[in-house]
Amino acid sequence: MDVLPSIDLRGGQVVRLAQGDYDRQTVYSADPSAVAREFASAGARWIHVVDLDAALSGERTNAEAIRGVCRAVDAAVELGGGIRDDAAVVSALELGVRRVIIGSAALKDWAWFERLAQQDGLAGKVVLGLDARGEIPAVHGWTEQTELTVAEVARRAGSLPLAAIVYTDIDRDGMLTGPNLEMTVQVAEISQLPVIASGGVSGIEDVVRCMQAGCAGVIVGRAWYEGRIDLAQACRLGAG
Repeated sequence: MDVLPSIDLRGGQVVRLAQGDYDRQTVYSADPSAVAREFASAGARWIHVVDLDAALSGERTNAEAIRGVCRAVDAAVELGGGIRDDAAVVSALELGVRRVIIGSAALKDWAWFERLAQQDGLAGKVVLGLDARGEIPAVHGWTEQTELTVAEVARRAGSLPLAAIVYTDIDRDGMLTGPNLEMTVQVAEISQLPVIASGGVSGIEDVVRCMQAGCAGVIVGRAWYEGRIDLAQACRLGAG
């Protein structure tokens, strides 16, 4: 199981939002590349980057910060936030990221997402970002809800050659209340795809629970920034 430490970018800085609320922001670092180097030195094979500005506006104002993270480490980088068309996918990959996470655009235009996921050259490079409150996915920086259910989206995703699904429980994100493993496992069972748990990890015990539940990965954010988890230990556990 991969342990993916996260870097959420806003205004070029590393921040965290409580439950996806842009008005409840904590700034952790002004140097994303330095944070990425810490993650890589702890043994992280993947780094999860979210461009919060692009998630709202669609504009890649954090491009240089993302490029800097990719250049700073040998670890693979995945990027989510504001990837809404073919051009955004191409430009994200040109920054050096290994794979792109698409959430809002996929749920808004599933036909486009299907075509994208099956394109030559994108095998292993497309991840579905499934962010939800309860049974209902949310889009556009978590400011709007969709008419689909999590189960319906997981069923559709199961027919596509995706690298993974990142399932985020919005109500747990940044709250240190433990990941929603019941829903994470449900998404994995329905889709038959690798699923990465996100939202609520509070310590090493949650990493163990994710492993026991069969998760393909787990994203660690606030718990690391606040010194609640030893990332090197978590990565060793994940590596088996």
